[in-house]
Amino acid sequence: VDWPEGRGGPDLPGAVSALERALGRCPCAASCGRGPGGAVAEVRLKSFVQQQGLAGYDPNLDVLLVTEEKLRCLAELQEAVRECTVSRPVTLCAPCFPGVGLSLSWDGVLSSCCTLLQAMGQGSRCSIVHVVSCEEEFQQQQLDLLWRILDPGAHTAWQKHLVCGPVKVTNPSSPIEAAQYIRLRKRQMYEASVMKYGELAQDEAWTEVIDALTVAAIRFEMLSTAHRSQITLDLEDSSISTKGTKSGAFVMYNCARLATLFDTYQRAVEQGTYPPPPPASELNFSCLREEGEWLLLFNYLLPFPEVLQQAAQLSAPTQGIRITANTEIVCKFLIQLSMDFSSYYNRVHVLGEPFPHLFDQMFARLRLLGAVRDVFHSALATLHLPPLSQI
Repeated sequence: VDWPEGRGGPDLPGAVSALERALGRCPCAASCGRGPGGAVAEVRLKSFVQQQGLAGYDPNLDVLLVTEEKLRCLAELQEAVRECTVSRPVTLCAPCFPGVGLSLSWDGVLSSCCTLLQAMGQGSRCSIVHVVSCEEEFQQQQLDLLWRILDPGAHTAWQKHLVCGPVKVTNPSSPIEAAQYIRLRKRQMYEASVMKYGELAQDEAWTEVIDALTVAAIRFEMLSTAHRSQITLDLEDSSISTKGTKSGAFVMYNCARLATLFDTYQRAVEQGTYPPPPPASELNFSCLREEGEWLLLFNYLLPFPEVLQQAAQLSAPTQGIRITANTEIVCKFLIQLSMDFSSYYNRVHVLGEPFPHLFDQMFARLRLLGAVRDVFHSALATLHLPPLSQI
């Protein structure tokens, strides 16, 4: 999660004061002066849940001690909601209670868990999804209810919770933080690349490749499992490889193979070895007789829009507050596509001898693999991964 550099504008103190006044008028809140930890009031969450007939909340929710820091968090969320308009359908990130959960970004920044806000439809309604670890779900429900109480309206009435399972480490010698995990995976990726390609030049190009492979490995490691399930990380050196068919590095490797194929063809065209490709209407697709070619078409190219739709859909139950996201669909799709493409590419010579009677088949295959390349790029873009042009 890339957090805004400066949270809270000049209007934030006034928004906090407004929330304090709303708290004073709230029938389910009672002032407690300056209580423990700077608490300004007690809010009876359980009675509010019962009065509103809300389903899906933890039955152990009872009295919440509200502090100024909690009110500040709510004020920041309100500000994020105001920014999230239909003209800006980007997902914004806003903070929740301090110290609740951890969020991981590539540069090793650790942030509080987030609430995602996104404009929907043609009105001003904002869908609110709390992304939270299972260990901190209770505290996030407190935030949800406090927001409903102090800022009633359509934007707080539609709140859902996307709960993520725990991340465990196999046989840890000591606790590991996210930044350590990232550094470890980068070192392992570098060493695995040296084993495959030999000693690497210490230049900017190779550094970018190693960084991209590391990011891909981490994102596939985290997102290939359903978000509700536990992830168990194996941090041994043997767990990272450029050869493993289940990893993000394998996907990036096959993406780079496609880039190399089309670069090679383009250079051959410039040198006069091959003619330029004809228009699609003139291609003879009956030349595609390999089973692997039809497999790529029917198993990946045609279903891809449906895969994206499933991955982007947030399935919300009619009752309750939990929501599910199919974060693993794109990763599994890309891994399976990489395996089938690799198998096909290892069997077939796409760029054959420059004989005219072979050009029809070559052009049809290039057109097919161009579509495969586009699918790779689009799917990787949903994971915010740039395609590699070389390895």
